[in-house]
Amino acid sequence: MASGGGHRRHKLRRALARLLAPTNLLAPSRVFTNLTYSQSLRYAVRNAVLIYGVTVMATERFEMRIDSELLDRLDQWRSSEDDSPSRAEAVRRLLENGLAHDSRGRSPRLSDGEKLIAMMLAELIEKTGLPVETDVAHVQKAIVGGHYWSLGMEMPGIFHGHTDKQARVRFVTDVLDMWTFIEEAHEKLSDGERGDLEKAGFTHVVFPGFDGNNEGEYLSIARHWIDDLSRFSRFDGRSLNSHHPVVEGYAEMYAVFEPIRAKLIGRSMSVSELQTVLAARRS
Repeated sequence: MASGGGHRRHKLRRALARLLAPTNLLAPSRVFTNLTYSQSLRYAVRNAVLIYGVTVMATERFEMRIDSELLDRLDQWRSSEDDSPSRAEAVRRLLENGLAHDSRGRSPRLSDGEKLIAMMLAELIEKTGLPVETDVAHVQKAIVGGHYWSLGMEMPGIFHGHTDKQARVRFVTDVLDMWTFIEEAHEKLSDGERGDLEKAGFTHVVFPGFDGNNEGEYLSIARHWIDDLSRFSRFDGRSLNSHHPVVEGYAEMYAVFEPIRAKLIGRSMSVSELQTVLAARRS
């Protein structure tokens, strides 16, 4: 049985092979016709990193032994993760989560200054009688008694430990920008140009969003941009749930769109550019 690490490396190699396939090394394709090998390689590596979160950094080898019961618990934990990480990656994530807490294993971790601020705010709320949803008395007791774990139990929406990956934030931002150009250009096409695009198989040129089941973080980032930050208002009011995986397809589209994007100053995408970008998702 292949290890999780081997499976992940295989996925990365497969992604790179797929993204590099249009180069002269493997097979010609209309998608990368105007790109040099070095450009194709750069886009392929960039997109693989965006999709799989692979980064290159200095590391040191570390070995450890654990009993079979703990190993089973580790395997159960990693199987519940969306990307089924390897054992080594699972241990790394659990270490990072553990180190985010203090040495006594309490969560969340509050500095002395944060505790002072929280206590002062609690006293102000009590004295002014301001209506708040937070159980102020519980917060005070948790801080005084050192029961920080109970804050996480009572307020999981705040103390959830999740932080958006910056690579995914950049990727979603690029995708929203790309689809803004695509939709705006499509709306400006003449009837004849739209007909040509439909003959090529592109009858519904609308941003489908991200898969709510398998690409939840991407979908959440997109909704935060649109609903909370009031950006990319074109997509406001849409569900943005594609109901099928789209991230890899968007990465292939953006690899073609990126060099075009630099030339879109004072003009919209042409029908041929639209067709090239949309076709990249099928390749």
